[in-house]
Amino acid sequence: MTSLDLALIGNGAIGALIDADGTVVWCCLPRFDGDPVFGSLLGGDSKPERAGRFAIELVGVVRTEQQYATDTAILVTRCYDKKGGAIEITDFCPRFDRDGKLFCPTTLVRQVRPIGGKANIVVRASPAADYGCTPRRHALAANHISYAGDPALRLTTNAPTEAIVAGTAFHVNETFTFMLGVDEPIGEVTSVASTFLEKTQDHWRSWVRALKPSGEWRDAIVRAAITLELNVYEKTGAIIAAMTTSIPEAPDSGRNWDYRYCWPRDACFVVNALARVGEIRTTKRQLAFLLDRAESSDDASLVPMYPIDRGTIPEERVAECLGGYRGMGPVRVGNKASEQQQNDLYGEAVLTAEPLFADSRGRWTGDKKLFARLEPFGHHAVRLHDVADAGLWELRGAARVHTFSSVMCWVACDRLARYATHLKITDRAKLWRSHADRIHDVISRRSWNTKLNAFTATMEGDSLDASLLLMPRLGFLAASDPRFAGTVAAIESQLKQGDFVYRYVERDDFGHPENAFLVCTFWYIEALAAMGGPRREQARALFEKVLSARNRHGLLAEDLDPRTLEQWGNFPQTYSMAGIIDCAMALGREQKIPAR
Repeated sequence: MTSLDLALIGNGAIGALIDADGTVVWCCLPRFDGDPVFGSLLGGDSKPERAGRFAIELVGVVRTEQQYATDTAILVTRCYDKKGGAIEITDFCPRFDRDGKLFCPTTLVRQVRPIGGKANIVVRASPAADYGCTPRRHALAANHISYAGDPALRLTTNAPTEAIVAGTAFHVNETFTFMLGVDEPIGEVTSVASTFLEKTQDHWRSWVRALKPSGEWRDAIVRAAITLELNVYEKTGAIIAAMTTSIPEAPDSGRNWDYRYCWPRDACFVVNALARVGEIRTTKRQLAFLLDRAESSDDASLVPMYPIDRGTIPEERVAECLGGYRGMGPVRVGNKASEQQQNDLYGEAVLTAEPLFADSRGRWTGDKKLFARLEPFGHHAVRLHDVADAGLWELRGAARVHTFSSVMCWVACDRLARYATHLKITDRAKLWRSHADRIHDVISRRSWNTKLNAFTATMEGDSLDASLLLMPRLGFLAASDPRFAGTVAAIESQLKQGDFVYRYVERDDFGHPENAFLVCTFWYIEALAAMGGPRREQARALFEKVLSARNRHGLLAEDLDPRTLEQWGNFPQTYSMAGIIDCAMALGREQKIPAR
């Protein structure tokens, strides 16, 4: 069993990770990148109460089972004791349409009901503050517990509040409800929660019915799609890379990063994966967020990442009171990569709009106004296509001219030419096609290494980069092109360890990478599928193996130990979840999702 045996619940305002015993071990409030109210996942050797946790423990428990309610983000945990007592815990964050808008309150709901025998539970709710440095003072009332802090919190419940504060057991003879959120009155808690539960279940199942994934891996695609949607900040449309910070890429590697921000690159992969299964709203909202941020600058320039609102990324620092995942610190807040130059961003920004120009249903169709707003990204791409940068892997050493960044600059021009052709703007189509052709020629000459018979990570370089497996998907090369076959062979020779692909193997600021980057293996699977023939069967077998590495809930982190299949890195990782959809769609046949 993977040590990241966690389930994600959320609603677009907040997200929470729950372990196999039904304990909330990670939840930031009042939003994804906020202070971890429950942070025991990163508490290290400190007491769980110091880092914050929300446990519902069946006294004498001997067995638990856990699963999502079908086609929802609602988690059900059943716990059994040795005497026949049993409880069922239902966890969710409310999300449904109300008054024509999506209602996503900053609220975590937990319901406990008896399902067998005489069950006694202990509830331990210990929200923390200041990244585990400050305990929250509490005040007790008849139907709630208030916790001081910013924001002030309230746990509303029909369970005995004195027992919760004291950590003493009480009998479960009815349904007990716990609603944690900002310090506001709720009303009759069980009735409110039951209504929220029914409407949230209906919302997710209606959302899933509108999808159209491949039937062969239907459940894997649905779980991936729901997970991706949970990483979209509903208030602005910004998409975060992952819910967590500082789960290391490999044991004691120091590769601990804060991923609770919006990378235009990661978001591009997310919206394109969701668009492949028919979810277009996310594309429009992420693109609107990105355009708004770009146009707030003097020249429509982009930076590597954005906070999920109009604020700024905090300066990278270490949260000293949290010991780290399994004691493997540091725990970082903020991300210094926000200061880097990454030239691929302009291609990803233009590519994010592709589903809008490809969609023929009319509602979300790209138009001339949108095209004009995208053109400044193309001008940046023309200027930067052969300029050194940190690359998509955000190397913190010397800048180089990364081939993938150059390819994405080509993508910006190529897609603008396609969009202009679609809109019948002939002069702009010719202009952008000429830019694309010129950049294509530069890359073909300067990034091709005759000795390796492959495209290399950098211009005039001799190392490899797994991101070049995306060349056919991006349209830069056909999968049948001998140059791509040579690049795949070289990557297999140098970057593939066992069945899994590393992003690169050369030494960086933190030494040599120890674990495989999961999305690179997904890119490899896609490349094999596109090459066809026996390669396609190889792709199917490898895809099944990667799926077997998911945790019990169908979720994946960022990295994988190729020897043990243990997951590492921030969790769940949107790159990885998007890879599930992309590979399933590449290997399967599209069809309307069957009703459940």
